[in-house]
Amino acid sequence: MVEDPKWELSILANVSGFYQKLLRDYLQGDLPVHPGLEDEAIHQANANLRETLGKMHRWLQLLDMAITPAMVRQALTTDTDPEIAEALIRYYTRKREFSDSDRDKTDLVATFLYRHPRVPGQWERRGYGLDGSLPLSPFEIALIEILADSDAPMLPEEHVQLLREFEPLREQVTEFQNFNALIESGLMSRVRELKQSFARSFYHPGVLATIAPYNVAFGEKFDGLFHSAIGEIKTFAKNVEELGGSILSNIDGVDVTVEHVQALEENELLKIDYVTALDKFRRVSKLKREIDKRPRIRRANPTAVPTRSGGGSAAAAKPARVAARPGAAPVKFVPVPVTAQQLSLEEAKLSRVQESIRIFVRVADPKFRQVVPMRFFNLNLTPAEVEAYCADYLEEKSLRAAIGRTLLRTVAVIARIQTELEELKRCQANTSLWKLRADALMVLLEVARSAHEAGGLVYKQAQGGGEAALAEAVQTSMRKLRERAEFVVKTLAV
Repeated sequence: MVEDPKWELSILANVSGFYQKLLRDYLQGDLPVHPGLEDEAIHQANANLRETLGKMHRWLQLLDMAITPAMVRQALTTDTDPEIAEALIRYYTRKREFSDSDRDKTDLVATFLYRHPRVPGQWERRGYGLDGSLPLSPFEIALIEILADSDAPMLPEEHVQLLREFEPLREQVTEFQNFNALIESGLMSRVRELKQSFARSFYHPGVLATIAPYNVAFGEKFDGLFHSAIGEIKTFAKNVEELGGSILSNIDGVDVTVEHVQALEENELLKIDYVTALDKFRRVSKLKREIDKRPRIRRANPTAVPTRSGGGSAAAAKPARVAARPGAAPVKFVPVPVTAQQLSLEEAKLSRVQESIRIFVRVADPKFRQVVPMRFFNLNLTPAEVEAYCADYLEEKSLRAAIGRTLLRTVAVIARIQTELEELKRCQANTSLWKLRADALMVLLEVARSAHEAGGLVYKQAQGGGEAALAEAVQTSMRKLRERAEFVVKTLAV
């Protein structure tokens, strides 16, 4: 507690106001104020000043638990009053107990103050210590003045040594020329560990004044390289789409599609704390690295029929269908009985497809969930099918769970049928491959027949239970499945 309680309350009131505005914007609604801490009550707090301070400290502890460093980072904009930022840093440095979240918030506020001086160019010249002997940066002098009435910890010698590592790291940052190298360098984790090593000394003006310029240099380099990487990825995705493709690459077992990249909002990602978003940044880096391995896409002859680009193949697109050789007798398809082994292998494929669709639907932007990008085509889902893939009640022994499982199964079978049909188109010139795909479609016809029968039973249950909307959802999916199956029969009969 400082000697002047009114000054202390003024600092805390500024922090409370900032927090309440932050949460109001975040929640899009007003936040109830703790009784006795309204603006008017604070201004009139004279006789019970210390009691009001106690309430305010407890109130801010509660708000601290609700507010993450990333939220503070987004709330600190060019419109933020420096007085508010100075109140925040005073508040964090005065706390008797501190957490990793407090340290990260202090780091962000100090960096904000360095990035936005009251006078342009204020931090560019170096000054001298209060005793006239030690060279100090203007920013450190400013922090000493801001935190003059705080109990600044003494810097142990080992922490002084740690501070000397930041200048070489800052120089290293400027040398990176691409996003992949920066991510793979381990620099972000190394700096994170350094900051944690300071413990309570982190709140010393000298430490904050050393780390803030590094943060600004790193942020500028990171943002520039990240935007460049995303720009190249989006250009590549556009080229793939123009050639008729949809899959860019496979990262960690998940196909990355043109739609994924189109939905990527790099500015939103950059608002998240670097450490929190590190896994996302690594996935972008992996995708960029995979794309860099691919040869540059060449434009195909505009009169040719485009096929899938194969994630960046330089070969010109070929017609999907190849005419039979003159005089050659057409090959007649003779189906063979479907075996249990074929059904077992197909079940494994259906499980993988169903899981891939489920992952996409659950993580995709709600605006794009109904269109699932597959290898050669886009799979359109009904709202009921989307809901089923997002459901967490599928293990229940209930009608809604049975309907959900039916819809999942139907969508997966339709996706597999369409995939094999697309593969069939692409192997017209190869009799053995065509026969292989045709056999796979025969297996899928058997699977579709079973799925249609099971769906019919669930449809009757929904009708009998008075669930007209659910019954209609099942009927719509069954209709799509029947249409796909009938198209397969016609295709194989040609």
